[in-house]
Amino acid sequence: MKLTEGVAEHIRGMIHRGELGPGDRLPPERELAEELGVARASLRAAIKSLEERGYVIVRRGARGGTFVTELSRPFSEWREHLRQQRGEVDEIIDFRIALEQHTARLAAQRRDRNDLNQLRNAIDTMDNAESRAVFRLSDSQFHSAVARAARNTRLQTGIDQVRGELFSPHDLLEYVEPIAESVRDHREIYEAVREKDPQEAARLMAAHIERTREQLRVIVLQDPKSKDRSPRHNP
Repeated sequence: MKLTEGVAEHIRGMIHRGELGPGDRLPPERELAEELGVARASLRAAIKSLEERGYVIVRRGARGGTFVTELSRPFSEWREHLRQQRGEVDEIIDFRIALEQHTARLAAQRRDRNDLNQLRNAIDTMDNAESRAVFRLSDSQFHSAVARAARNTRLQTGIDQVRGELFSPHDLLEYVEPIAESVRDHREIYEAVREKDPQEAARLMAAHIERTREQLRVIVLQDPKSKDRSPRHNP
């Protein structure tokens, strides 16, 4: 992958995972280039690519900068791609389960007090979220904290990449996310990690991601077999 494409993919993954959302401003060019370890020319080319694909808009002037769009176009294109490649959803979810199930197992064995604090803070934010953007960000922070607790940078990188392949949900659809169910799932995973129960942590993580599979079938594929699992609450 060319450097410019790699930088664009990194930022796109942050948007897909919910770490950046509509209206968010990217860090200043110099700061972001230093953070990513690339030349400013490469970053500008990546930003231009993302702008052409509808992910960001660049505004000039004193209040200017690079801002995440409402994401209507990239989300529609992503959804249409998955509808055309129906098996890809299951492949992504299968891979997530393989990675995150083992990561949860390791996290239960290796976590420390700081890890538990980060997990608990993410759940508290999720439970009190007043917007989908906050909910999505706290969800992403929880999964990242589990990965860090596993003490394996390769697993953490893999999880970030595979989660970036999904448009972490789903602000543009008439879909009500299962907030209470999701908070419960994350709290149960946290408790298993806290109690150093690797098998239970792995089991709960796999079950949680399986529920994501069912949600995606409704949201993206419009699978009628999954519509009876209607979500219940929208922050």
